[in-house]
Amino acid sequence: MQKLSFKNRIAFHYIITTALLVFVVFFTIYSIVKFSVYNHLNNDISKEVENHLNEIAIENNNYHLIHLNEWNEREHNTLDVNPVFIEFLDSKKNIKEKSPNLKKETLGFNAEIENNQLFDSKLLQHKIRQIQVPIYSDSKIIGYLLVAMSLEDASMVLQNLSQTLLIAYPLILILLFFIARFIAGRSIKPITAIIQTADIITKDNLKSRIELPQKKDELLVLSQTINNLLDRIENAVEKERQFTSDASHELRTPLTVIKGTLEVLIRKPRTQEEYQEKINYCVAEVNRLNHLVDQLLLLARFEDQQQLVKKEKVSLNLLIPEVLSRFSNNIQSKNISISADFQQDFNVISDPYLISIILNNLISNALKYSENNGKLTISFSEENNKVKCTIIDNGIGIPKSDLQKIFHQFYRSNAGKHPEIKGSGLGLAIVKKLCLLLAVEIEVLSQENFGTKIILSFP
Repeated sequence: MQKLSFKNRIAFHYIITTALLVFVVFFTIYSIVKFSVYNHLNNDISKEVENHLNEIAIENNNYHLIHLNEWNEREHNTLDVNPVFIEFLDSKKNIKEKSPNLKKETLGFNAEIENNQLFDSKLLQHKIRQIQVPIYSDSKIIGYLLVAMSLEDASMVLQNLSQTLLIAYPLILILLFFIARFIAGRSIKPITAIIQTADIITKDNLKSRIELPQKKDELLVLSQTINNLLDRIENAVEKERQFTSDASHELRTPLTVIKGTLEVLIRKPRTQEEYQEKINYCVAEVNRLNHLVDQLLLLARFEDQQQLVKKEKVSLNLLIPEVLSRFSNNIQSKNISISADFQQDFNVISDPYLISIILNNLISNALKYSENNGKLTISFSEENNKVKCTIIDNGIGIPKSDLQKIFHQFYRSNAGKHPEIKGSGLGLAIVKKLCLLLAVEIEVLSQENFGTKIILSFP
C-alpha cells in the first residue's frame, strides 16, 4: 500500500479529529431533539390525565364520568392531527368507558409497567406513548385511567433527522478533507520550497537559499535554521577548497625542489662533495615536507575534537625548559639570550601535550623571527583567577595590517621580504585552533622592526 503524502497525512489526521467532533455534535443534536419531542408529548399526556381525573366522580368505591355526553362529543371521537386516546378501567381492569376514536380497539393494560410511568406501545401497528394512572378511593384502587397519544409524528421527525444527519455526516467529512488538504498544501508550501532548494544544491552550487515565509511560525524557524546550516556548509566547503589548494601548493614545492635537485645531480658525474651537498639539501627538503605533513595532520586531528582533550594538572614552570631545550642549537647559533626566571610555581588544569604544542610553536616563531644577539623573555603572572604567560621577542615584528591574518592557514607575513626564513604558515593556525579547544585566550601585540608580544591566558 502506497504511503500517504505529508499533506494527505495532515488532512487525514485533521479529518479523524473532526469526524469525532462532528459525531458528538450530531449525536447531541439528535438527543436534544428527541428529548424535546418526548418531553412535549409527556407534558401533553400529563395535562390530559389531570383534566380527565377532574371529570370523574367517586361514590361508594366506584367512579363515573360527570358529563358523559359532553365527553363523547369532544375531540376524542376523531383521529385528528395529534389524537388523544382515553380509556377508563374498573378495578378488575375491565373497560368502563373509552374515547370514540379508539373505535373497536383498546389500549390495554400492561401489568409489567409501574403505575404513572410513561412507556411506548402500539395501536393498530402505530406507535403510541401511553400512561396508566390508578384511581383511588380512600387509598383503595377502584379503577384506572389510560391515556395515550400518537408517536407517529415524533417518530417521523426523529427518523427524518437521523437520515439527514447520516447523509450529511460523510458528505461533510469528504468536503472537510479536501478543504483540509488544500489548507495543508498552503501551510507546507515552505517545505516544498525546502525540497526544491535541496534538489538544486550540490557541492558546486551552495549559493541557493530557501525563501523565508511571511508568517513568523515554526516553518520560518525551520527555513532560517536550514539557511544557517547551508551558510556553515558553504563556509566549510570553501575553507576546505582553500586548504586543499594551499596544502597541495605547499606540498608540491618541496617535491619539485627535490625532483629538480636530483635531476641536476644525475646529468653528469659529480664529486663526492657535490653529491653530499645535494643529498643534504634533499634531506632538508624531506624534513621540511615531513614537518608540513605533521602539521596538516595535527590540524585535521584536532578539528573541534573536544573528546580528545585529556585534562590534568600541568606545571608551566617545568614545561618551558623542556620546550626551550628543543631549540638549544638555534638559540646558540643566533646567540639569543633567554629570560625565563619564575619566582613561584604556576599550575593549570589542561592537556599537557596540547599546551606543549602551543608553547613549542610560539617559541619556535619567536626564535625564527629574532635576529642574531636577540632576546627572548618568558614570564608568568596570575590575574583574575587566570594564569597569564607572556612571550616577548625583539625580532622583525608584524605589520599592523597583518595582525588579523596571522592565524589563517598558510599565511606568512612579509614572506617576500625575508626569503631566508622558512616556514609553512601553519604554526599560528594550529595555535589558534588548540587555544579554542582548551579555552585559552591569546592576544598578539606587535610592531614592525621592534618585536612581538604574545599573551596566553589559561583558565
